[in-house]
Amino acid sequence: MVIGGGVIGICAALSLARSGLRVTLLEKGRIAGEQSSRNWGWIRQQGRDPAELPIMVEARRLWQELARKSNQDFGLRQGGVTYVARTAVQLETFERWLPHARTHGVDTKMLSAAEVAACLPGLEGKIAGAMVTPSDMRAEPWLAVPALATLAARAGVRIVENCAVRALDIVAGRVVGVVTEAGRVRAQRTVLAGGAWSALFLRRHGLDLPQLSVRESVLATQAMPQITEGAVAYGKVAFRRRMDGGYSLAPTGASELFIGPDAFRAATKYLPQLRASPFSQGYRPFAPEGFPDAWSTPRDWSEEDASPFEAMRILDPKPNMPALKRLIRRFGRLFPDMPPVRPRATWAGMIDTMPDVVPVVDHCAALPGLVIGTGMSGHGFGIGPGMGRVLAALVTGEPVGHDLTRFRADRFTGGSAIELGPSV
Repeated sequence: MVIGGGVIGICAALSLARSGLRVTLLEKGRIAGEQSSRNWGWIRQQGRDPAELPIMVEARRLWQELARKSNQDFGLRQGGVTYVARTAVQLETFERWLPHARTHGVDTKMLSAAEVAACLPGLEGKIAGAMVTPSDMRAEPWLAVPALATLAARAGVRIVENCAVRALDIVAGRVVGVVTEAGRVRAQRTVLAGGAWSALFLRRHGLDLPQLSVRESVLATQAMPQITEGAVAYGKVAFRRRMDGGYSLAPTGASELFIGPDAFRAATKYLPQLRASPFSQGYRPFAPEGFPDAWSTPRDWSEEDASPFEAMRILDPKPNMPALKRLIRRFGRLFPDMPPVRPRATWAGMIDTMPDVVPVVDHCAALPGLVIGTGMSGHGFGIGPGMGRVLAALVTGEPVGHDLTRFRADRFTGGSAIELGPSV
């Protein structure tokens, strides 16, 4: 049983089906209706936490395999990811990550200012150099995740949309299935891949997971001349080439936290992150009604009554339009010779994040029979196939192939020090 029809849930279900298990995936709304179709579309090894990197290397290989098997063009392209440094200090930060790339055979390298100018013609602004990983890729999330769902269905996964899971079905302290709005469904093992909703779901069962969600806004441009085939981050601007000839643009360091009860409850866990980067996100006094951490959202409900997951089938935040207008101006200053940006679409998504900016991927000790895969912290799309395979291995007992110590569920309890992931 898999709860959640985003990229992590779909990939876990696909891997479980390939292991020969009968799998049902339940989604309260529609497949990839939330962050899995709203992300930047980067499939990057570059800058990953050292514990994530080997899983991401596996994920990159799996993306290529899955693209071949899907027979659908969902925009998987190898164009590289480039981080441009404006200062020598920033360039040194990038260089400190290089040993991790070398350890895992990733082709990351440094570029001089002249090499950056040659790779990104027309770029204006301070350039100290750059870090680039040529083997990194991109894809169109709103096409890719449904394509993976089609593969999962072909492999035998029963996918049920518009069916919210209200609670876990627990007998003698063990999870034996789930309680849905349509009734009970039995399962020997259950994977929770609920994204921004996971912490709320677990709280209903008395489990405290310090996961919060932040809003990120994105826009798609009209077709424009090609700057690069890949993805680039420079200052407060991130962009990547799209299949339709335009670019997806997003402001870097512009995530926004809607403050609610869970934010107050988890505040001490996030202090290391706040001290390291106090101005890396904006703050809003309250979340819109129905959001996972809204003040009015119930934290407990009966199995017989409608849950918050039925009240909000699709988490659909409005984009921060003032921030996107600033982004357009910044992009125009970076590339003054490019045509003026005319947005074809704007949107936002809620990213599930953790205090140390790495996910929880673990068995739930308090509830045997439950495996948790959540808090991907904005890294979920790219690493999805790899994490899906890992979650399936946790369910089946097959070798995981990676050290998951960094992702254990109990790392936020008992006074353990919170180790932040790399800020690259």
